Amino acid sequence: MNTQRWDELKNEVTACTRCPLHRTRTLPVFGSGNPQAPIFLIGEGPGYEEDKSGVAFVGKSGQLLDKILAACGFTREQHVFIGNIVKCRPPQNRNPLPEEQAACLPYLEEQIELVNPKIIVTLGAVATKAILGSHVMITKARGNWGLWLNRPVMPTYHPSALLRNPNLKRDAWDDFKKVIDKYREIVDPAHYSKYY
Repeated sequence: MNTQRWDELKNEVTACTRCPLHRTRTLPVFGSGNPQAPIFLIGEGPGYEEDKSGVAFVGKSGQLLDKILAACGFTREQHVFIGNIVKCRPPQNRNPLPEEQAACLPYLEEQIELVNPKIIVTLGAVATKAILGSHVMITKARGNWGLWLNRPVMPTYHPSALLRNPNLKRDAWDDFKKVIDKYREIVDPAHYSKYY
């Protein structure tokens, strides 16, 4: 990890004015977790709580995500780094516009390069389309490995979708079991999960 470049990138994000979202944000959300993590989770963008705190996934969605990660035997501190397609909250939590995504994606690509994760997980339709292509439907793509920046990508539902529709939780857990399998295959064969 090039920590100097990581810090520079963080400063660039903090001062960013590449798209209009910087005008309405409280704090940009660079990402959170272990900057040398083997797993990189990608969401769509900060919500209300994240905009106030500057930390990724701290609201209700984040609490559910932490439970999912714990069930997998993963922690933010050790196993994952969490970033977003855009670093600033879109007004009223709307989906980030294509031009906002395009302005911000180079930051995410450089984060991936610096963190150098072995596995990427996209959370929800917006992140999945941004990474795997605008034609990709989350309902069809989830649970199937894709490839981005020469790394395996597992698309799954966003935690907020699971909160709105608990029936999706079983599918999401199936997806995360595949992530555990891949983690055991390419990172740590002895990885322990209480539930799988």
